[in-house]
Amino acid sequence: MSSLIFVQLLLLGLRVIDVTTDAWKQCTDSVPLDLLSFVLERDTSKLMPGVQTRQAGGVRGIQISSPHSSMSFLSSQLLVNCDFFPQEFSIVVTLKVPHMASERSEYIFALIEPKKVERGSLDGTEEEQEKDNVPKSNRKTGVNGEQHDGGKTSAERGGIILGLRLLRNRLHFHVKGQSGVTDQWVFRSIQLADNQWHTLVLSVASRRVRLTVDCSLPREISPSRPFPSDLNIQGSRFHIGSRGRWKGLFSGLLRQLVLVPGSDTTHQLCPSSNPKLAALSVPPLLLDLPTMRREADGHLTSYEEQVSVGLEQPCSELLQGQLWFNPLRRGLYLCDGTVWITVLEDHKRLDYVLEHQVLATSSETHDVEVFQVPGMGLMAAMAHRSTSFGSAVYQWTHTGFQLYQNISTQGALAWRHFHMGKKTFLVVSNSGGETANTFNKEPEADFSVIYKWSRRRKQFVRFQTLRTHCARDWEAFDINQQTYLVVANHRIGNNNHTINSVVYKWNKLTKSFQAHQTLQTSGAYDWEFFTVGPYHFLVVANAFDGVTTNVDSVIYIWVNGSFQVFQTIKTFCATDWEMFQIGSRVFLVVANGHRLHGNGPSQYAINSTIYELDMNGQMFVRFQDIVTYSAVDWEFFSLGEEHFLVVANSFNGESYSLNSILYRWQGYEGFVPVHWLPTIGCSDWEFFSSEGESYLIYSSAKVPLSKVFRLKTY
Repeated sequence: MSSLIFVQLLLLGLRVIDVTTDAWKQCTDSVPLDLLSFVLERDTSKLMPGVQTRQAGGVRGIQISSPHSSMSFLSSQLLVNCDFFPQEFSIVVTLKVPHMASERSEYIFALIEPKKVERGSLDGTEEEQEKDNVPKSNRKTGVNGEQHDGGKTSAERGGIILGLRLLRNRLHFHVKGQSGVTDQWVFRSIQLADNQWHTLVLSVASRRVRLTVDCSLPREISPSRPFPSDLNIQGSRFHIGSRGRWKGLFSGLLRQLVLVPGSDTTHQLCPSSNPKLAALSVPPLLLDLPTMRREADGHLTSYEEQVSVGLEQPCSELLQGQLWFNPLRRGLYLCDGTVWITVLEDHKRLDYVLEHQVLATSSETHDVEVFQVPGMGLMAAMAHRSTSFGSAVYQWTHTGFQLYQNISTQGALAWRHFHMGKKTFLVVSNSGGETANTFNKEPEADFSVIYKWSRRRKQFVRFQTLRTHCARDWEAFDINQQTYLVVANHRIGNNNHTINSVVYKWNKLTKSFQAHQTLQTSGAYDWEFFTVGPYHFLVVANAFDGVTTNVDSVIYIWVNGSFQVFQTIKTFCATDWEMFQIGSRVFLVVANGHRLHGNGPSQYAINSTIYELDMNGQMFVRFQDIVTYSAVDWEFFSLGEEHFLVVANSFNGESYSLNSILYRWQGYEGFVPVHWLPTIGCSDWEFFSSEGESYLIYSSAKVPLSKVFRLKTY
């Protein structure tokens, strides 16, 4: 009997040893832990006490009015079987901080130690005794991002194990270090209290702390002491929007709060098409428009006090929650205090395409640019091949485009409009024209011209001349409130295609554009500038290197004041790039002209390709191939919730009279053909709208006419 008891005790002891050995675990799983959803979804039938949903700029978040216990929970409920906090992790936060909060110290979240049983003291309070135990060596240093040793024990700070705190323009990350001393890692000059949405990613590794705000360039701290590997969290509680006290209560809006153990999640969110609202895990409650709100007495009341009807209606804070019905648009809208948010709307759908105008031009046209001039309305600049008649600017009227102004050009290939402040400009790509082609003139004769709109004379006047080399295209763009132009120099003479294209920058002192950077190109045909989040890109369509059309086109990214190579893509006489977005997805489509190598035959029926930006791989990947016929342009546009691409097919090897095709977005099927539009030597498409109607105009490089189509919707 005694031996049996001994065996049982031995087995029990072994089991205790096994449990004890296995109990001290550190979390390393990289599964995102949605702290905000955890507290909001405990009871989906109602909001937690002290919590209200608010909407700002069409985006929902929660506002915490009191440090209620419902906004806290045991860490063991999410960090299951974990006794130590992970040594490497990321915290993702989306928030909106009001201006007045900049002067207060507010906690986004805190992880608090379990409460200790109070003990009596003969010589003073426990707090006073702990103050005496503060090491004298505690330090406070740093400028931009640094480590602070707070000089107070975690007990004095309310038992904080971890905490994320805002104070003025600084972000403090609190960590309970050795001997109970709380370290502070501080990021300075973080402008968050601007009443705008921001997404923060705080990534912590053993000896590195990195903060990324709105997918911008990260800031980094190298702490003098690494993040503790034995940070005990047994019995601790997470507090959302506070540290469990009224003092330090977060006054802004929270939309996202996610903890990811063992992983740096920055690459999962960035780059993003909407970096201020980059989402990893947003509670379902905050994804849809609010229809009900909870008053202080706990009753649910409807937002829709009444519905106003009319064509125009202002939206202000006084009208927050007001519904408005627009009978012309047949839409219902909700005022969020700033703008009207669509609740229901009768979206346009493309029915068929009608020929609206046949526009006779003075010459074949390589390009058309549609734009607005303040006080004049819609206008179109046509790049005519003829040097005798030059090019022309047309004005849109109730009957269509009418000739407004002739401008002398030399073999114009493209126009581009841009604005600087209230001023409107046009820049033309001159190729030298028929004379230059006949006598094989050298580049001294090639000059492209910038024109400025004169409000007094009500026409475009010559502003600046720039030397170019058979310029095929101009692109205008702004970066950091600076205006730039880039020219696609196609060739020098007839044989030299690998030459420099030039980026120009506006000089405010000389009031002119000056060369800023050169980029080597091969028969450059087109430039496309676009922005994804905080990142600026420029892609060139390289068409020919003197031997073959099988050349790389290049995507550049803006880094430290200049463009650097981001990615190369194999193309075949690339003539155009078009960037577009559908939802949060970013696409680039290239128009491939033809295959040619040496003296071999040209192949005109080839694939043009749509590429999609892979956010994780941070590169564009092939999405869809579409057969085109010497394509020279793509145009993307949307009607209601439908998205379209139209291609300019110019030549099939035998004829210039062929269909250009309109494609509609079909989700996982990609783009599918829906309309075939007869064209002759189609060189460009432009989409525009006027008085609620939508139109397409195409130019012809083979006959002196252009056509306007009206898009019939239902």
